[in-house]
Amino acid sequence: MTLRRWIEYLVAILIGNGIYFLLLYPALPRLLQHQPFRFDAGLVLAFLCCVAVYAAMRLGVVHARRWNAKSGRADSPLVPPPAVDRRGEDGPNRSA
Repeated sequence: MTLRRWIEYLVAILIGNGIYFLLLYPALPRLLQHQPFRFDAGLVLAFLCCVAVYAAMRLGVVHARRWNAKSGRADSPLVPPPAVDRRGEDGPNRSA
């Protein structure tokens, strides 16, 4: 696991729970509202919100990498720099 992946997890959990508790929770029926210290449908729904946010983030990264590769933008931080072959820096016809 990389630090970047852990940060993505944290952001997905915070945003997913924010969506659930701030936007969805007040409008949900009592059955879908999470009750503390219980495993219920509300907890599953909150988890699914976090998973949906994480999936959207990962799909966005994949889409951005494809778009940058297609447009030839090598200056983007999402596209790694091309590998450089250091064996023939003077060109193929270098004199010995």
